[in-house]
Amino acid sequence: MNKIICWWSGGVTSAVACALALDIFGKENCTVIMIDTRNEDSDTYRFKADWEKAYGKPVHIIDNFSGEYESIEDVWRKYNSLNTANGAICSSELKRTTREKWQKENEYDAQVFGFEMDTKEFKRALSMKLNHSESKPVFPLLMAGYDKKDCIKILQDKGIEVPRMYKLGFKNNNCFQTGCIQGGIGYFQKLHKDFPEKYDAMAAMEHELTNSKGEPVTCLKDQGKESIAKAKELGLKRKYMPLFLKSHPDYPHCNTVLDKPAREVKPLMDCNGFCGVDDLIGRRETEGEINNGK
Repeated sequence: MNKIICWWSGGVTSAVACALALDIFGKENCTVIMIDTRNEDSDTYRFKADWEKAYGKPVHIIDNFSGEYESIEDVWRKYNSLNTANGAICSSELKRTTREKWQKENEYDAQVFGFEMDTKEFKRALSMKLNHSESKPVFPLLMAGYDKKDCIKILQDKGIEVPRMYKLGFKNNNCFQTGCIQGGIGYFQKLHKDFPEKYDAMAAMEHELTNSKGEPVTCLKDQGKESIAKAKELGLKRKYMPLFLKSHPDYPHCNTVLDKPAREVKPLMDCNGFCGVDDLIGRRETEGEINNGK
């Protein structure tokens, strides 16, 4: 096997998975690739440079900005959407589509993904193997039995400072220029407290898309019992009420994230170009909070 593609997403798990792949398959046989959303935290690129220096291997960047899009906001505006039943529209357009296009145009013996040693991640990996066998996936972290804490220690022992998002208490390192739209209620509550300007900008985007579409477009949905009853009372096609970041004047019956009791930031899956796969299990708790359409 001499054409090993290692997908480096900017998170600690993918970084260690790629490093393990260099040892397993040989550095000369591996190509490390990052799919850039142009929406990553600036410290991600510092982390990338440190990883490249420590492991002596470049991380090549590809993207889906060939003319149709210039920013992640362009994707949201094109589709009048944030999250769908198949995952985040930005992840699908900027990561999954990019990876699948690359996959069709290149030869490879295997593709390396950073699923960690966790029951849900193991089942996602099995789902990928069964439902997307053409990707020829391999999972070094599962082979080694490493979870996220192990990955952080491995990088620190290597002298690599982990991305600042982990130090700030967030559980992933995805798209922090705007904030990750799949972050969940606890994530957005923390974003409001620590980075209110990002929260306000994302709330304004929800309102812009809602006005354009003529119906609520939100990052999250309200899963409370009262919300379910309210949706039924109003005869909505949705089972749940939308949950805005900030109250929208046209939808005063909808709650906001800040109306909810304080929650912890929960882990969510790495945004790795395989958004919306047909998993063998239910989605993570945070993903259950996402507004996934009608």
